[in-house]
Amino acid sequence: MVRVRFAPSPTGYLHIGSARTALFNWIYARRYGGKLLLRIEDTDKARSEGKFLDEILTDLKWLGINWDEEPIYQSRRFDVYREAALGLVKSGKAYRDGEAYIFRVEKSRTIKFNDMIHGEIAVNTDEIKDQVLIKSDGSPAYNFSCVIDDAYLKITHIIRGDDHLSNTPKQILFYEALGLKAPEFGHMPLIMGADGAKLSKRHGGIAVEEYKRDGFLPEALVNYLLLLGWSPGSDREVIPLAEAVKLFDIKGMTGVQAKFDLQKLRWMNGEYIAAMPAEGLLPLIKKMMSEAGKAAPSDDRLLKVIGLYKVRIKTLSEFMPMTDHFFGDEYSVEEKGVEKYISPSGGKDILREFALRLEKINDFSHTATEEVCRRMAEEKALKAGQIIHPTRVAISGKTTGAGVFEMMEVLGKEKVLERMRSSAA
Repeated sequence: MVRVRFAPSPTGYLHIGSARTALFNWIYARRYGGKLLLRIEDTDKARSEGKFLDEILTDLKWLGINWDEEPIYQSRRFDVYREAALGLVKSGKAYRDGEAYIFRVEKSRTIKFNDMIHGEIAVNTDEIKDQVLIKSDGSPAYNFSCVIDDAYLKITHIIRGDDHLSNTPKQILFYEALGLKAPEFGHMPLIMGADGAKLSKRHGGIAVEEYKRDGFLPEALVNYLLLLGWSPGSDREVIPLAEAVKLFDIKGMTGVQAKFDLQKLRWMNGEYIAAMPAEGLLPLIKKMMSEAGKAAPSDDRLLKVIGLYKVRIKTLSEFMPMTDHFFGDEYSVEEKGVEKYISPSGGKDILREFALRLEKINDFSHTATEEVCRRMAEEKALKAGQIIHPTRVAISGKTTGAGVFEMMEVLGKEKVLERMRSSAA
């Protein structure tokens, strides 16, 4: 049975690159009916914190990545590592240097392994110095503890980033010395910024928690991470996770570094938001409003607003700034819009005239208000935009947004006339 693992370190939040590693391990396990295991690399007791681990596990679940079996914690296995190192010392394959345990690297050997992504890789041991097994403070070295734990978990395939490629020949030496069968290795290209530089804050958020907070949907983020180094074929870009599992083949991954494009991610997130029913977005929007200290209106009213704007936003965090005029009279106003459409001679006259005509109708549906606008434009020899633009600014404070007549229908006749007259005063 295929057994893969993800090994987060609870010294910070879940990095977007680590999330991608977890995702591909999960997909590989599900594709072949295997299991994904978790190993918590918390040997750095000074920097490891429970709050980071909680957030990492929460973010994995948020992304739809579940694991099999209980996680193991390296901080609880120091005795296991020391016993294994002591065994290598007794066999002459390692030696003591004070409190440290050091592995003897045999020179002039060539270590070969067939990487699932890069193909055959060969490394001469003359390039590898003797390796620390146990540090002088009693903590295990990374490469040694990885081998001990992966053997314990019966890991069959290790899928990780290219930054671990140099660790692989060292770990193979440990597998051999311990009489263990090495798993298969696959090293994925790293995620870089759009400019080819190492991914950093200037390219966008680097932690999953940031994207979650900014209103990205997990389905969109997962979809985007899938395309960084792998393609489902046929130039497809929007692909559900369940379908990706059926199509995934690690041979389809390239060894070329993947570039993280925030704008492409925003586009994809917008596609997922637009495709989701307003009812599905409702609890997410209400949660964001609550966290921002904003009182949500009735579900019926909020659903109408979501229906108008879900095709216009790229992230959920854009919803409130765009729609604040629906939820109270304290909303942002684009002063340039006022100056352009209302302040010039005639702008206020148009608002007063349009308000007067709207007051006379009982049906305040978007079709009815649009008919009043079109008729007024024809009678006054105006372009419809000359009425629509000042009206939009008057009722929303903004120059862009949903269709002005649909906005008017949701706001209601009383509120629309009140704001139009106030702006025209």
